[in-house]
Amino acid sequence: MQNNLYRAKSIKQATAKVKDSLGPDAMIISTKKLSQGAGHNLFEITAVPGGSDISSNISDPFTEVNDQLMNIKDLIFLLNRPDSSIEHLMNNSIALSLYAKLIREGIDEPLARNILQETGTLKNTFHTNPSNVKQNLIKKLMQIIDVKDPFETKDNSRIIAAFIGTTGVGKTTTIAKLAAQLMLKDGKRVGLISIDTYRIGAIEQLKTYANILGVPCFHAFKRKDLLFAFRKLEASDVILIDTAGRSQYDNSRIEELKTMLAGDLAISSHLLLSVGTIQSEIIKTAISFSPLNFQTYIFTKIDEAERFGSVINQITKLKLPISYITTGQNVPEDIERANKKHIINLLLKNKHRNSKSFKVLEN
Repeated sequence: MQNNLYRAKSIKQATAKVKDSLGPDAMIISTKKLSQGAGHNLFEITAVPGGSDISSNISDPFTEVNDQLMNIKDLIFLLNRPDSSIEHLMNNSIALSLYAKLIREGIDEPLARNILQETGTLKNTFHTNPSNVKQNLIKKLMQIIDVKDPFETKDNSRIIAAFIGTTGVGKTTTIAKLAAQLMLKDGKRVGLISIDTYRIGAIEQLKTYANILGVPCFHAFKRKDLLFAFRKLEASDVILIDTAGRSQYDNSRIEELKTMLAGDLAISSHLLLSVGTIQSEIIKTAISFSPLNFQTYIFTKIDEAERFGSVINQITKLKLPISYITTGQNVPEDIERANKKHIINLLLKNKHRNSKSFKVLEN
């Protein structure tokens, strides 16, 4: 099949020619910026119709061509971004494709450019092996992502963990999932405490989970109640504390929670964030709950989110490790200990957030 060449005075005009000629599913093989002297440039795009058998028409250096191709929709998407400048990427189809992928996943544009810059992708030309570029991106993401198991201890000391976040983020079900996994997989003795004094339904829900699991569960309306519960749970290896959902704008109640958990109780806090929440609210939530000195992130409701870039944005803005991700409502199945490779798979694959379907990297 013949490759189709399109030239115009601007990248938008060249892109429009491709779309008009080959349709919205066209695949871009290469992009170039051609200097015509005296400050005049031409933009050149080589493309083929969508669904073409491209590999048989392109010889080296276009090895692993499917990793390098860019859909015309991605280029149009970038061009329509108000703060996107992609002219400097016109000689680098690989960088254009990866840039579009990162932006589509919700990664902030300055961060996406910085990631590609630090991997050396922006310095390369279209002759670069796409597989090497992809591996460099994966290595960079592996450096950015930090994970931690909050229940790992060297001296078998008791672990007390409080789960904090806004209303509806999934704290109670997350605690139930963790309790079940810690008991069934790790053989831990688990106790539950609810200090959610605002929602009777949340207390009853935690009680129901505790009855099913056969673990003790206490309510604590005041600090003295919390201390009493700790004494009753002295035999537990792990104590999980459910807290009331606080609005990220309700600083007084966040301070109230801080007072409840303060002191020499050795309580670690873990902030739950819903991946589907808009980026500005995720950032505001993390800032508002920062007085509680949370130690890890737990990202929830991955199955309900179209994009995963907010995770990368957040862990670069406030550098803390990820401890768990949750992938649905089923207890105890839909929770996983954070794994760098799996998180990268979630970011780079265009598939529904089913944790069993990602194969960019093998675990």
